This record gives sequence, C-alpha cells and structure tokens, in this order.
Amino acid sequence: MRDVWSIFKREVTAYFISPMAYVMGAVFLMLSGYFFSVILLATHSASMQGVLGNMAVIFLFVAPVLTMRLLAEERKLGTDELVMTSPVSITSIVVGKYLAAVGTYVVYLAITMIYPAILIKYGSPDMGPIYSGYLGMFLFGAGCLAVGTFSSSLTDNQMVAGVVGFGLLLILWILGWAGAVFTGPIGNTLANFSLLKRFDDFQKGIIDLSSVLYYASFIFVFIFLAVRVIDSRRWS
Repeated sequence: MRDVWSIFKREVTAYFISPMAYVMGAVFLMLSGYFFSVILLATHSASMQGVLGNMAVIFLFVAPVLTMRLLAEERKLGTDELVMTSPVSITSIVVGKYLAAVGTYVVYLAITMIYPAILIKYGSPDMGPIYSGYLGMFLFGAGCLAVGTFSSSLTDNQMVAGVVGFGLLLILWILGWAGAVFTGPIGNTLANFSLLKRFDDFQKGIIDLSSVLYYASFIFVFIFLAVRVIDSRRWS
C-alpha cells in the first residue's frame, strides 16, 4: 500500500506540473458548463440529469487523453525496464498510476459541484438523483480511465494509446444501441455491457447494486489486463 501511495503522489504531481491536467480540465469544465447553462435556460428545471449525461459523453473523449501517457511514456523512455526490475510490484505501479488519473478526475468532478450549488441557491432540486448521478459519474469515469490505462500498456506511442483507448470506449458506448438492433437475450446481453446504459439508472436516482458491481468488475478486469500486459514483457 505504501508503494501505491508513493507512485500515486508522484503521478499526481506529474499531472499538475504539466499542462495536461489543466488543458483537459478546462475542456471538460467549459463544455459541461455550457451544457448546464443551455439545459437550465431551455428547461427551467432544477435538475442535473441532462447535464450529467452530457458530462459522461464528454469524458469519453477526455479519459483517453488523460491516461495515454501513464504507461506508454515509461516504455518510450526505456524506464520500464527499471520499473520491472525494481522491488515495487507491477500491480502497485499500475494501480498507483491509475489512481492518480482517478484523483485528477475527482478534482474535475468536485469543481462541477458548483452546478448543483447554483440549483440549490435558486431552486429546489431533488437531491436524490443528484447524489446518485454523481456516484454514477465517478464510477463511469473510473471505468473509462481503467480502459485508458490498459490502452496505455499496449504501446510506447502516446497518440496510439489515446486512439486505441477512445476506440475501445466508443465500442463500449455503442453497445447500448444493441438492444434496439437485436431482439431477445443477445441484444439485452450486449446492451448490459454498455458503460452509458449502466449510467442511466444513476441519473434517475436509482442506485442498483448490480450496476455498482458491474463498474467495479469492469475496472478490475482492465487494470488486471494492464498488469498482465506489462508483466508479459518481463519474460519476452
């Protein structure tokens, strides 16, 4: 745990001494602020449902950029060999780097809480869907970052890692449309793997344990795959 914490601190520092965290944060916050303003003016409704849905779509684009350097950079610089021979386990390294990306994302989410604060000041919003919606946003974003971390483990090229990450996330997004194309258990099964479909219930104020377990399992699988990819290079 101490190793994970050390790597986490180092990576968070690396994020915030480079322009990356600020640029991607600015993009995420400007677009989410735009949707908040437009939806509020159009509906005059003290609700975050439409805003959170758009924030999730925006983060599909932001997550691969945030994570593309995490593991690809080590390989490009040749420092991955030192990492693999260090006393720190590969699992600790990957988890520490991943949690740094999640921590950066949490900062973004914390700033967006100004939106429900505005709704509370000038209206009477139903806080249940807002609380559950933010929980869903956290789980959704953490899932996206796990995919990005896995993509970063596949290559030494940051741009390739970003494109692969976005491609995987796009596939997992459009699986939600499978229910409208395929009928029966096949369509339902494919749709249940969609990251955004699982997020829908959280926006409505429903905290489904199966969806929480889905996101937790999703994150575990992709972090496990990233560890296995890096570990396989040790023996190649």
